[in-house]
Amino acid sequence: MVGWLSVLEGEQRAVNLERRKSLTAGNVSALLCALALAIPALGFEPVAARHGMVVTSEAHASEAGLEILQAGGNAVDAAVAVGFALAVTHPYAGNIGGGGFMLIRMATGDAVVVDYREEAPAAASRDMYLDAKAELIPEASIVGARAAGVPGTVAGLALAEQKYGRLGLARVLAPAIKLAQDGFPVSYALSQSLDSAQPLLSKFEESRHIFLRDGKLYEPGETFRQPELARALAQIAGRGPDAFYRGPIAEAVQRTMQAYGGLITLADLEQYQARLRQPLEGHFRGFTVLTVPPPSSGGVALLEMLNVLEPLDLGAPNSFDSMHLVTETM
Repeated sequence: MVGWLSVLEGEQRAVNLERRKSLTAGNVSALLCALALAIPALGFEPVAARHGMVVTSEAHASEAGLEILQAGGNAVDAAVAVGFALAVTHPYAGNIGGGGFMLIRMATGDAVVVDYREEAPAAASRDMYLDAKAELIPEASIVGARAAGVPGTVAGLALAEQKYGRLGLARVLAPAIKLAQDGFPVSYALSQSLDSAQPLLSKFEESRHIFLRDGKLYEPGETFRQPELARALAQIAGRGPDAFYRGPIAEAVQRTMQAYGGLITLADLEQYQARLRQPLEGHFRGFTVLTVPPPSSGGVALLEMLNVLEPLDLGAPNSFDSMHLVTETM
């Protein structure tokens, strides 16, 4: 599950809005890339580039990554720029209040995983989602402040930039800050996601303030500005991850956690650390497959699926037999 937390600097309010019931974006990307070895993509012609390419789930974030490549940045610079841009333009999946993984392969062939998964607060317990009768409280683990893990995105992206980037945190954050401050046209996809989430967003003062305007949804084409997020990102650009994990933003997170019954404290935030890990390595029909190790579950599952598919006759590309075998394996 991926939690997302909106941090506001103005009145310094923050709230966990939702825990998404899904694989992390990194795991999904790895899964789709690996299964593409077995079945070619349907419906679109392949796209090739000679010097670099940026592909994301949101056009403005892709443009942010491209801007950084054109400014002389490397792939990690672009990836970090994309990560922060998605926090602005793709709030239902990309955000600075969640966590994830980054798999990096250098030109030398060396590879590393940056693990910035959320962690449980120190006060978390096995019965924190149970009522007095030891029965599960509906949605307690996925909605509300108590569902939030200690966020890792800012620490992880900053660590990746520090270790493997070229341009520095301030430069790669610039596109995201501009998108948040100046705004961007709401896409149909964003409008639809806000519409489907409106009952949840309406529960919290902070989410109403950010994602609704006078209680109404943003329509496609309208400009969506997030000045509080822009100021928070600017602080991170100037002071690094300490601006998020220590000081006014962290204090705002703790106050809001206390107000909504959450568990995250200043100590939890101050003690959070992103980690570097060795990737898992597998093999599939002459290809070496690198993927993410635990605490992600996706990498292990991915390699096991490829192991199952290895000896099978998958038949012609895009055939029903081929798709059937891959679907059964998944």
